[in-house]
Amino acid sequence: MVNIVSAQKVIDLWPNGAPNDNGDAEDKAQLTVFLPDEKRATGRAVVVCPGGAYSHLALEHEGTQWAPFFNQQGIALIVLKYRMPHGNKAVPLNDALEAMRYVRRHAKSWHINTQQVGIMGFSAGGHLASLVATRGKGDARPNFQILFYPVITMDPSFTHHDSMKNFFGGTPKKKDIRDYSSDQQVSRVTPRTFIALSDDDDLVLPMNGANFYMECYRHDVPASLHVFPSGGHGWGMRDSFEFHVDMLICLRSWLNSF
Repeated sequence: MVNIVSAQKVIDLWPNGAPNDNGDAEDKAQLTVFLPDEKRATGRAVVVCPGGAYSHLALEHEGTQWAPFFNQQGIALIVLKYRMPHGNKAVPLNDALEAMRYVRRHAKSWHINTQQVGIMGFSAGGHLASLVATRGKGDARPNFQILFYPVITMDPSFTHHDSMKNFFGGTPKKKDIRDYSSDQQVSRVTPRTFIALSDDDDLVLPMNGANFYMECYRHDVPASLHVFPSGGHGWGMRDSFEFHVDMLICLRSWLNSF
């Protein structure tokens, strides 16, 4: 079992009303903030986007359960409960962009360095995180990104079809496929990247993350790709994942490398 630290803040992301409408008035975007002890704080922070095929959120093993791992390293963790798109792709993307801005607006009081704010995502949340990393500008742009078994492409030949359908609300146009396939949006200013996959993932094909790595390599973006031989999909912080310890060691080492 993973010990979960107590959340220090639960915040409505849009207290004055959210932009865009997904048709669900009960679906509200929130941030759950886990801050390390002030004496331990390094100034680094990570905004995490849990997965769930853009239909629900795995808020525990792909969200809150990561707080001890990061807080013990002096890193703040901010778990984003983003709204489901219900066919309006602007809804989750605007939530994630605003989450990055919100953290930077509160950086001083949270003992965070505005130049050390990263984003992390799992599965469909990895798609969302990679969109923020490739499209975000100004205070919405992350300094680094961490992607676990991410949905990357919207190409029907090897995307995760449920995520694509829920994100777009149907079959997308060719331009939308291109614009929201984040491997096609990598540039030389894309932030450094950590990617972790399972070779036997038959839900979100490993080609998604591997293609993103190749585009990072092609554009001289520092990137680290870790493909574990088994594990399937959706392991997150579950210690039942055979390579759980190895994965944490790899991530810790990467975080210490810059």
